[in-house]
Amino acid sequence: MKRQVDWDSNVYQWHVWVYENGNNYPLTRGKNESYQPKWAPFDSVHSKTLAYLARPSERDRKRQIFIKPDGDVTAFQVSYASEDITAFQWAPSGEGFFFVSREVEAKPIKKRREIYGDIEYVNREYRNSTLFYLDLQKGLDKTLQASKLPKDLREGNENKENNGTKEEKDELSIQFTCLKNLHIHDFDVASSGKKVALLATPSPNLAEQDKIEIYILDVDSKEVNKLDVPLVGVKRNILFSPDSTCVCFTYLRTGKWFDDKYIAVYNLDNNQITKLTPDVTGINECVSPLRWTTKGILIWWQYKTSSKLGILKLDGKVTPLVADNKSYIQIAAISLDGENFAYIKGGSQDCYELYYNDVRATNQSSILTNKAFAQKEVIEWSSLDGTKVEGILCKPVDFDSSKKYPLLVRVHGGPKSTSLPVALDENTYPIESFVEKGFLVLLPNYRGSNGYGEKFRSLNYQDLGTGDYADVISGVDYLISQGFVDGDKTGVMGWSQGGYISAFCATYSKRFKAASVGAGISNWVTYYVSTDIYPFTHYYLGDTPWNDMKVYEKASPMTYIKNSCTPTLIQHGDSDKRVPVSNAYELYRGLCDVDVETELVIFKNMGHGVNKPGIARALMKQNLIWFSHYILGESIEGESIEGFYLD
Repeated sequence: MKRQVDWDSNVYQWHVWVYENGNNYPLTRGKNESYQPKWAPFDSVHSKTLAYLARPSERDRKRQIFIKPDGDVTAFQVSYASEDITAFQWAPSGEGFFFVSREVEAKPIKKRREIYGDIEYVNREYRNSTLFYLDLQKGLDKTLQASKLPKDLREGNENKENNGTKEEKDELSIQFTCLKNLHIHDFDVASSGKKVALLATPSPNLAEQDKIEIYILDVDSKEVNKLDVPLVGVKRNILFSPDSTCVCFTYLRTGKWFDDKYIAVYNLDNNQITKLTPDVTGINECVSPLRWTTKGILIWWQYKTSSKLGILKLDGKVTPLVADNKSYIQIAAISLDGENFAYIKGGSQDCYELYYNDVRATNQSSILTNKAFAQKEVIEWSSLDGTKVEGILCKPVDFDSSKKYPLLVRVHGGPKSTSLPVALDENTYPIESFVEKGFLVLLPNYRGSNGYGEKFRSLNYQDLGTGDYADVISGVDYLISQGFVDGDKTGVMGWSQGGYISAFCATYSKRFKAASVGAGISNWVTYYVSTDIYPFTHYYLGDTPWNDMKVYEKASPMTYIKNSCTPTLIQHGDSDKRVPVSNAYELYRGLCDVDVETELVIFKNMGHGVNKPGIARALMKQNLIWFSHYILGESIEGESIEGFYLD
């Protein structure tokens, strides 16, 4: 899949591309987007048919399954689900699809809305994602029958349904898990087609992720049985073995979010569990299974700023698939027999590219030809407590160590994430423009980051803020000690957890000349009572604020607001449920009250992430102007950087 930009409509668009015999082409174009491409099983009657998700029309925006048979120019809609289809798999026979879609809204709630307006009873009413099966031929028959009608009659039927004169009901699909209090997070279909493994919680409430259980659905009887898995915490990545006798899944070692993620195998014949832990596999990091092949399980894991692929046997033996130890592999896929595989990989001199059996199939990096771009170097330093910390230093091509450069720090989110030395790997902050303007940019992989083991990820337990600041400022001081950074010209920025750390740096310390806080937490109590993932605070701060207010106060930027003197730009979406916008208003009001220069920019209808290319441009432009003004001394009203207010 490729993400493309429609600047005129100010939207990102996703399209499925096919790469075949050296040629490539998109399945869809323009507003007709496509997602989640899946080839039919190779030994089925539809073996050369590609299925994907798309929206049928501008009027009907619910994602449905489409198929494109080999050689056909036209794709056919085959599903008519009442709500968006969020995930699907081919049945092993190729004769249909299993898919997940949300339950239709209950009639009493619809009636209540008509009488009283839109009301939400928090944690009382929800609509689970449930599992369905669609017979492919039935879907094709309905599509072909509809195609024989004149356009006005087809549209007339659609209008009747949309006006509410006809109940929205999927007459074609079989629903399996309705009324069983199961919200499906992930599923996999056994090769026999007779069983489906499910990962499910009682509701879609994100705070219930720790309650994920594993179930086996018998397709013929529709019975759902829970497996007895005595492993606590979040479980993910469910996969059937090729012979349908086992399932594998991942779990967190003790249930804590910063634990290593291990693979476990459940034998359905004898109910025995085998744990593929580091003492068995030799991998001391989070491991993700991608597909169970006849040769073993395709796994992905990260090591510092690179990642690896391998085939894992049940005895723990791992056979590496890719020899490159310096690049980062984003995602991978493999054939059932394990003979052919594909992956997307990027490096310091390359953008992310598609590879098939280690041969590059795309040329996204052509945009770098004859262009100067930031050179990314992995560096290491010691934090204030002696902890070894890595980061990425972004430098100009003509970097001169005898000069002194202004320095900006861009802190990644997460904290379970990683800054990587991949060319042009940034869509929120204008790293290339900063470097072109004369800045160096440091991307620290502070404590809590992925890729450095469980011990490192757990170091910020009950040490959020102060520990993060120690890792950031020690990196700044390390670069100053090398002689090529001007310690009087430093700034810090970040989004989400990176925004929080930037806010903490701005209020806790006087070291930075400017800061930018993107969707950041300003007060952990404010965050705890309003976020959609409040258990996050339990795992990192240790308790609720009512039981340990001191740890919340210690970690909150607002605690140090009277100490602040750093000019701070605050950017936030007003529809952010992850870090609600109240955090931005609280920081802004506090900075204003202590007479610190600040700007608050609220992006309407934006959630926690950047959802429009125009917003991405605005974020980058505002940050470039902000740091150029407060660190380089350029005037906000000056001709070279006018336009901070985008007018």
